[in-house]
Amino acid sequence: MAVVGPRTSRHMMAFPGPAAPATPQQAILAAAQPYYHQPVTITQDIQPDRPIGYGAFGVVWSVTDPRDGKRVALKKMPNVFQNLVSSKRVLREIRMLCFFKHENVLSALDILQSPHLDFFQEIYVITELMQSDLHKIIVSPQPLTSDHVKVFLYQILRGLKYLHSGRILHRDIKPGNLLVNSNCVLKICDFGLARVEEPDENRHMTQEVVTQYYRSPELLMGAKHYTSSVDVWSVGCIFAELLGRRILFQAQTPIQQLELITDLLGTPCLEDMKHACEGARSHMIRRPQKPPSLAALYTLSSQATHEAVHLLSQMLVFNPDKRISCTDALSHPYLDEGRLRYHSCMCRCCHSTPAGRHYVSDFEPIILQPFDDYYEKEFSSIHQVKERLHKFILERSVGSNRVPLCINPHSAAFKSFASSTVAHPSELPPSPHQWE
Repeated sequence: MAVVGPRTSRHMMAFPGPAAPATPQQAILAAAQPYYHQPVTITQDIQPDRPIGYGAFGVVWSVTDPRDGKRVALKKMPNVFQNLVSSKRVLREIRMLCFFKHENVLSALDILQSPHLDFFQEIYVITELMQSDLHKIIVSPQPLTSDHVKVFLYQILRGLKYLHSGRILHRDIKPGNLLVNSNCVLKICDFGLARVEEPDENRHMTQEVVTQYYRSPELLMGAKHYTSSVDVWSVGCIFAELLGRRILFQAQTPIQQLELITDLLGTPCLEDMKHACEGARSHMIRRPQKPPSLAALYTLSSQATHEAVHLLSQMLVFNPDKRISCTDALSHPYLDEGRLRYHSCMCRCCHSTPAGRHYVSDFEPIILQPFDDYYEKEFSSIHQVKERLHKFILERSVGSNRVPLCINPHSAAFKSFASSTVAHPSELPPSPHQWE
């Protein structure tokens, strides 16, 4: 995106973001339409376009929107049409990003114009630019107070409640997928593995989901069907990580991961393993019985109070049917202070007036009309998905009152961006086949 205007930083960041490179690069995008002639003076105070992160299906760059000079995030989704499954997942993610309307869930601000259908291979999505993510914050020397933990956890659960109300499973909740800006506002991102909940328990669902450290016991034990509770387990692991500043369950293999979980929760009973595959159940029965040791959660840090551990222990429940929901977790007294802090000075849904703060009637809104995935059943070929996605982007561009943008293939920096074709290997979720 063309770097067309000054961006002066006049505020102190609550948390440091990645440092900008010393050598500025040329712009990688330019306005597509010839009727866009807004003159902008370029100064030396320009932030160069630069890569800032990798996800399961693409790379994200920090760029400048030439239409208003604002810094935004540009996600490149390369090689979209390699196979039918990945093509449908990309279409699903694009539709979700355009569907979401929530402060704690990342959504699409714009999608760059696509070339002719014959040359349509990549997608570029513009989203709000966030300065950091929760992983960088946890591993940084930045002190994390109890208020930080509460307001972060509140926002994670608030965003997840919204997603789950629309029957959407994220399936890769981890600190790196929780973006944070300079005011500590948090947004859930990266919906490359998200899907709509499957109501039919007899239909098998993909098991290759969720980064291992945050993967729930039922997934580790080969469950063929699962619900939104897999996301709640991931949030519990992140909650513990915020308290202790270290990964709670960090193992090299899925089986070792399960061992660490049972060290804390104890050996599950047969009822709690009803979703596991036969091989995993047999393995667990053969192992020596372990007693629960949940009291160890109090040793995470001085912030692991009784209220904190009480909520955490309801998230880290072996049986997904007994695990707390996002809605119930938000009602826990531990989050009262986080809710108050968020809505008193951080959110956009409430506003201040001369008479005082005006609070919205519903602090944790839900999706009124569930996300519809009916279209996925219609496609039997990659070409069908390609046509539908191309049409979706075109229709969205026509319906917008903003000047459309497209990639400028003649810019020097585009060569660097174009070479970013694969996600970073460490970001890809591992594939558990240990029970087969």
